[in-house]
Amino acid sequence: MRKLQLVSFFLIAGSLIASACPICEKQQPKILQGITHGTGPQSDWDYVIIAACTIIVLLTLAYSIKFLARPGEQSGNHIKRVILNEA
Repeated sequence: MRKLQLVSFFLIAGSLIASACPICEKQQPKILQGITHGTGPQSDWDYVIIAACTIIVLLTLAYSIKFLARPGEQSGNHIKRVILNEA
């Protein structure tokens, strides 16, 4: 029960912190209003950079999950065999 209360507190506090204040909302473009603080993107290149970074992060996450689930090393002399054979 205590853990549930703690998680609930952090979720509520995080949502309050993450929402933008009224002054910041006026400075943001329509798509970002209510989400972020500070000044909005300075040019269209900012959107391109964020999109490229997002794609890189999602690809990295997908490949890391894929290779954790199914590593695919079948070679008998792979480096992991040194550890597995000694144990």
